Amino acid sequence: MKKSERIDRVRRAVDDFERRKAEALARCERRVLEAESRLGELERYRAAYMQDFKRRAQAGLDGAGVREYQVFLGRLDEALRHQDQVVVQARLQRGAELQSWRLAARRAAAVDSLTEHWRDEERRAEDKREQHETDERSQQIWSRGSLIRVN
Repeated sequence: MKKSERIDRVRRAVDDFERRKAEALARCERRVLEAESRLGELERYRAAYMQDFKRRAQAGLDGAGVREYQVFLGRLDEALRHQDQVVVQARLQRGAELQSWRLAARRAAAVDSLTEHWRDEERRAEDKREQHETDERSQQIWSRGSLIRVN
């Protein structure tokens, strides 16, 4: 088996690994976008809730109503803090996956380069062998021709 055929097996495995890393990165990117979207929804909901609270407070809200709004705002703020942490964690995971994919991509590029080098080397060796055979046949033909003329 030629070197290039052996390295092709390695290249396929490395390419497959790099593809899986790219897919993992894409999944992380989707999680980041989903987490950011959810955070945005919560922020918009809180802003709308605050607007509603201000409007009702101006119209006259009793103490129990104010407490209910405050309790709900507390829960909403806690949900916002939690979602913010989800976003931070998703971004950190995305960063780690990006680094992992970059490393796999560099490795795949190096193996591709080595594969090409070995193929070029094999082509040159084959060309050299063919040239040698051609030269030898030419020499034999020339030698036969010289022998025929001498006799």
